[in-house]
Amino acid sequence: MATERAIFSGGCFWCMVQPFEEREGILSVISGYTGGNVENPTYEQVKKHLTGHTEAVEIIFDNSKITYQSLVELYWILTDPTDAFGQFEDRGDNYRPVIFVENEEQEKIAKESKAQLQASGNFDSPIVTSIEAVQKFWPAEDYHQGFYKKIQKIMPNQVKFVIIFWKNNGKNNYFSDLMIIERENDFL
Repeated sequence: MATERAIFSGGCFWCMVQPFEEREGILSVISGYTGGNVENPTYEQVKKHLTGHTEAVEIIFDNSKITYQSLVELYWILTDPTDAFGQFEDRGDNYRPVIFVENEEQEKIAKESKAQLQASGNFDSPIVTSIEAVQKFWPAEDYHQGFYKKIQKIMPNQVKFVIIFWKNNGKNNYFSDLMIIERENDFL
């Protein structure tokens, strides 16, 4: 088994875990912080914008079962790539959308995917999600891990955006196996 790591930020890390964790080939999804300038940051520091970190998820995956490309494609549909100042109801630099890349291959895949998304014509605004070199990833406090299992709910505004935007742009096929879509009527 060949393992690889992907790190994405796109709003609250609570909302990013479940869609990745439920994919075949995913070995772990850890909520945490990256991209900042303080060692071992806490949630309280990050949410007060004191560290420069973003909330992110670290995904360890078996690249013989799932590709980095497919993770990037899933990432795009979980975020609003035109909003650089947060995601949905989560505002601020600690919620900014970033694809953190570990090597040249990941960078190439992320940049090509971003260019294809921009060229698709599905967005009125430019794609502003940044692609940055990976930095130290700090796991979040234990109570943040697997949070969706504790609340059995994901953020309604994110779900509304995902459902409405992607369905209105003919992207229903992206939802074929996303559990959140099964609960679509709960949110619309």
